[in-house]
Amino acid sequence: MSAHGFHVHGPHDHELEHAAHTRDPLSGRIAVMTAIFATIGAFFGYMAGATQNDALMFKNDSAIRKTEASDQWNFYQAKSSKQNLAELGAVLATGGEQMRYKGEVERYNKEKQEIMSKAQELERKSVELEARSEASMHVHHRWAQAMTLIQISIALAAITLLTRSRGLQYASYGVAVASVVLGGLALVHV
Repeated sequence: MSAHGFHVHGPHDHELEHAAHTRDPLSGRIAVMTAIFATIGAFFGYMAGATQNDALMFKNDSAIRKTEASDQWNFYQAKSSKQNLAELGAVLATGGEQMRYKGEVERYNKEKQEIMSKAQELERKSVELEARSEASMHVHHRWAQAMTLIQISIALAAITLLTRSRGLQYASYGVAVASVVLGGLALVHV
């Protein structure tokens, strides 16, 4: 502004003033839409990570139970070997020694049954945990697919803003709806 009240500004200043007084409804809608999509995407990303962690935990627990079952079967095999030696001792011995070996045979047989029961239970638990891991991994893939689609819809929204294409705006909405459907399927474990 000059001393005489006359105001002169450059073309850049004029454009800034014009932009400040002009509202672009499409830009506002796209900005809100993008913020909503980003919020949905954050939820999908969190759930994808959580279900992947669950799947890995179940897989790890399954491997531990499988190892414990293997240990029990090795213990069972050792008892079988001792039982076989006791049976041989019972055949070769006479009198009191023979009775002692027969008692050992019965004891080893009873111990083997307990060990076998424990090993089978550990194997059953391992299979159950493996199935839970697979189910969690399937749900993880659903969340990841939903996350990918919501990211695509955000990219389409950005392109819409640049091109002002209504077709791209509707495509962005459509991809976002598909993303939410996949997220819903993941939520109900389908």
